[in-house]
Amino acid sequence: MAELVKTNKMFGGLVKRYAHQSTQLGCKMHFSLFTPPAATNGNKVPVVYFLSGLTCTDENFTQKSGAQRKAAELGLALVAPDTSPRGLGIEGEDESWDFGTGAGFYLDATVDKWRQYRMYSYITEELPALLRSLPELDVDNASIMGHSMGGHGALVIGLTKPTYKSISAFAPICNPSVVPWGQKAFEGYLGEGWQEAGKRYDATELVRQYNGPVLPVLMDTGTDDDFLEKQLHPWTFEKAASGKLEVENRMQPQYDHSYYTIATFIDDHLAFHAKHLTSS
Repeated sequence: MAELVKTNKMFGGLVKRYAHQSTQLGCKMHFSLFTPPAATNGNKVPVVYFLSGLTCTDENFTQKSGAQRKAAELGLALVAPDTSPRGLGIEGEDESWDFGTGAGFYLDATVDKWRQYRMYSYITEELPALLRSLPELDVDNASIMGHSMGGHGALVIGLTKPTYKSISAFAPICNPSVVPWGQKAFEGYLGEGWQEAGKRYDATELVRQYNGPVLPVLMDTGTDDDFLEKQLHPWTFEKAASGKLEVENRMQPQYDHSYYTIATFIDDHLAFHAKHLTSS
């Protein structure tokens, strides 16, 4: 069971932060939840997951994006999990900002030292099961989105789990097998043979082999994003997904990698998800 840590009223809805002991990760975890005004009197509302990027916690999106205003209007619940296990006492877990704490990369580690880094299974199995205990959430009617490392996670999870009605991402790491952030994470968490093992966590590699339903995907990346050329490669995913997914890859002039960009375009993403969550 999840323990309610705090509650704040916002745009007629509620921002709640929960804590629970994770069986997948072997530590205490937090997640943040916004429920709109529509989630009252026994009404269930659709769920949109937001996966955050490197160094973030469950609260960055909740505090910085301004997403609650539009979510309240559209009747969407927003779920923001943390980005990694915390406080496991693993040697080196806090030495690097792009590996270890705050950098779980939404995969299931196979290197023994990092075996508790199972963010893929946490997001796809444990967290939805936990949310089912909250009567206001329609967990079976869900979409997923994320930013940077979380955009990578949203694409990978959306492609590998036939659970989500739509996928969106801000500045996603689209081809992690060929960029420094992804290579560091895959080698560290997956160990020897990571080049092959990493393909199951690489959205571009996954979509090349994809033969599932034609999912709608919205991506926004700033042309002034410092990581665009070295780490993100949204054009690679768009090309690989041609004819397989409905991808709208928008390059936004002068926008960067920050939450200023997310706050600017978050309403578009929530409207995009609401369209697909309410049409079924």
